[in-house]
Amino acid sequence: MEFLKDHSIQNELLLIFISVILGLLIGAEREYRNKSAGLRTFILICFGSCLFTILSIKIGINNPDRIAANIITGIGFLGAGVIFKGDNKIDGITTATTIWAAASIGMAVGSGYVYLAVTGAVLVLLILGSLNHFEKFIDREHKIREYKIAVINHLDIPYCEELFRKNHLRYAISKQQYTQGNLSTSWIITGRNINHEALMKSLMEDERIIAYQF
Repeated sequence: MEFLKDHSIQNELLLIFISVILGLLIGAEREYRNKSAGLRTFILICFGSCLFTILSIKIGINNPDRIAANIITGIGFLGAGVIFKGDNKIDGITTATTIWAAASIGMAVGSGYVYLAVTGAVLVLLILGSLNHFEKFIDREHKIREYKIAVINHLDIPYCEELFRKNHLRYAISKQQYTQGNLSTSWIITGRNINHEALMKSLMEDERIIAYQF
């Protein structure tokens, strides 16, 4: 009986060790990309989810999902903490969903489904790594930016439109603001990244453009 107990403890320690290794691999990828949640965060997420799942199975004999079910709630708070609004978009969503996936990997390890956890970790790393190049390709071929361009009067608005067409960019006016003789217009510009670069060069060299930002 004592042997069986020691054997069970060894298995649980092994599961915890595996969860730490898998968390380390995912966290290293996030740390390499300098994300808000890095190495230590993902190690602790995988380890904590694994340990809570083991405790849920051992303590809640009649209701083994009692503790484990609350892991999802806790992970929701962590995920919300890394999402924030950037200048033109919401940042941190990928990191938040990676935290969610890491918790599921830790729970799989704690439940004894190591093969599922390893498969999940490999898929997470493939998605975060390989698809990043695909995202860059899409961003290069279909870049959307919001430009704020200041001109002297409303007659320069058609001139700006001509600049966009000249650089093969699609455009739409987002909003306008008139201040002390200057007309500031926000434009939503869509096109290839190389065309955006050409547009910025044109804006910098054009005397009719007072200022611009994006």
